[in-house]
Amino acid sequence: MSVSIYYSARRAAPLTEAESAAVERVVTTRAKSFPYDDEESLYLYDLGDQGRGDELLDGSTKLPTDPDRWLPVTAHVLDSVTELRRAVEGAEWHVHMDDLDVPWDETEGYALPGMRDEALAAELGSLCDTPGEQDG
Repeated sequence: MSVSIYYSARRAAPLTEAESAAVERVVTTRAKSFPYDDEESLYLYDLGDQGRGDELLDGSTKLPTDPDRWLPVTAHVLDSVTELRRAVEGAEWHVHMDDLDVPWDETEGYALPGMRDEALAAELGSLCDTPGEQDG
């Protein structure tokens, strides 16, 4: 079963040139710092030059099935979307993981409980170390 994070921004006014440049900078910078070459990272759909109505940005990321990678990818993508939101002022954002809305916090940005918990990450990683899987 796959889980994805979906993100979108809407506003009556289109992106300004400065906002478009800021979005490109965020996408480029975050792609370079993404921890895994073989997983999906931040991905924005092509809306064309005019967008779709009031839709400014729209995208999604399929999360890894490897429990050891789930939290780092989730944190990276939500941090990326946080940067996008801060670069595009006055937009209405919707960020969700399948049916679960991801809350916004002015200080922390987008985050899920436990997302940066090292003990939880280690526990999830240990799920990969079960006997039988190593015998493969």
